[in-house]
Amino acid sequence: KTAPPAKKPTPAAAKKKAVPAPKEEAAPKKEAAPKEEAAPAPVTKEPPAPERPLEQPPAPTDESAPVPTEAGSEVAPVPAEGSPAVPAEPPAPEPKPEKPKEEPPSCPLSLAVEEVSESSFTLTWKAPEQTGRAGLDGYVVEICKDGSSDWKAVNQEPFLSTRYTIPNLSSGDKIHVRVVAVSASGASVPAALEQPVLIREILQLPKIRMPRHLRETYIRRVGDAVNIMIPFQGKPQPEVSWTKGGQPLDTNHINIRNTARDTIFYIRQAQRSDSGKYELTVQINGAEDKATLDIQVVEPPGPPQNLKLVDVWGFNVALEWTPPVDNGNSEIKGYRVQKSDKKSGKWFTVLERCTRTSCTISDLIIGNTYSFRVFSENICGLSDSAAVASGVASIEKTKTTYQPEKIPQRDMMEPPKFTQPLTDRTTTRGYSTHLFCSVRGFPQPKIIWLKNQMEIREDPKYIALIDQGVCSLEIRKPGPFDGGVYTCKAVNPLGEASVDCRLDVK
Repeated sequence: KTAPPAKKPTPAAAKKKAVPAPKEEAAPKKEAAPKEEAAPAPVTKEPPAPERPLEQPPAPTDESAPVPTEAGSEVAPVPAEGSPAVPAEPPAPEPKPEKPKEEPPSCPLSLAVEEVSESSFTLTWKAPEQTGRAGLDGYVVEICKDGSSDWKAVNQEPFLSTRYTIPNLSSGDKIHVRVVAVSASGASVPAALEQPVLIREILQLPKIRMPRHLRETYIRRVGDAVNIMIPFQGKPQPEVSWTKGGQPLDTNHINIRNTARDTIFYIRQAQRSDSGKYELTVQINGAEDKATLDIQVVEPPGPPQNLKLVDVWGFNVALEWTPPVDNGNSEIKGYRVQKSDKKSGKWFTVLERCTRTSCTISDLIIGNTYSFRVFSENICGLSDSAAVASGVASIEKTKTTYQPEKIPQRDMMEPPKFTQPLTDRTTTRGYSTHLFCSVRGFPQPKIIWLKNQMEIREDPKYIALIDQGVCSLEIRKPGPFDGGVYTCKAVNPLGEASVDCRLDVK
């Protein structure tokens, strides 16, 4: 039996037990003492102890060795044998985490073709959603002919604009195009068009873009410059022509300059003969568009004709005249009528923008002699001269006798009578207060104020006033002794009247 010698194992035997044993030897131990040998099972699962030098201190006595009676009794000496005095290998340094590389920008957005001509086309796009911390350096545009895989950069250096025109292309070519966003962290995924761009001229029907202010009559004064620019569109380059009444223009007087997108109509000094309707025609291969430019050159009108005095009565004058012979190539808006009296000799405007050819002037001063003149007015202003009436209007004095109406005399004498009495009042000590009443009478009555039947004379504490029959008494900062009965008495030669009130001071 092996159970008795297992009770006092030597340290050397403990070492041997710590070394994992083969499974064939573990079976008989379990049969001999299943309870005592249950503990070595977890010990054998532990890794072997680190090697120790052969020279070791003497083994402890048999009395100090633990008795393996329980399952956990033999576990204690195992960690004791692996004491911290045994040198251990230093732990390997942990590798430092690598910094994540910054991602390149995202793909440009909304790549589209804006315009195509016979030798170029224009691209537009939007900035990518993600540009990175460093921001974009710009964009690179690359092209490739259809059927080829050789991509070439159009621009040498990146640019930041989101619009680019690719020039020097051959008509009829099909071009693939893509745009790459570039930053310090790299290039983005290219944004490419799904279909190649066909380089060809796009036909556009002619169209005149007449400015809004030229759709109505264009008015200028005589001697002013006429400088008009009218834009148009059309592809290929349209033919532009100007006519007036179906006839070509006189290029010695009117200058026409045409560009690819507009035509300029210029007259250095406009004359009235330049008025009229001009026809502008823009034509491309039989297709055309027309517009009419109506120019009106105006000047101040002539004076009215046949101004005369029709009638003079009282302090009124009636005038009549006829329209001017020359209206200045513009409608007459009205007439301005002026008068001048013989004493001052100055002209004063009586009527403005009178739309009729007759008028009546009133409120003239009796005894004065007046002259009259009339100006005509159009869009340019007043005529340079006026039509003056041949005669004058004399407003004569008329002798009238004034008889005043006899009004019966009325006796206005009246004794004093109070129309508004005094009212009782309560006031606070130290706060000024007023007493009011109203009285009438003729002649104006004399007002006397009394306190407790004692007349108030020149006392600075009281201020008595009367205005339009309203009597007032101001009591300045009253005290307890200022309370009592106040009386207002009105006296005139026909009698007297009085009113009372009580004032309490708290």
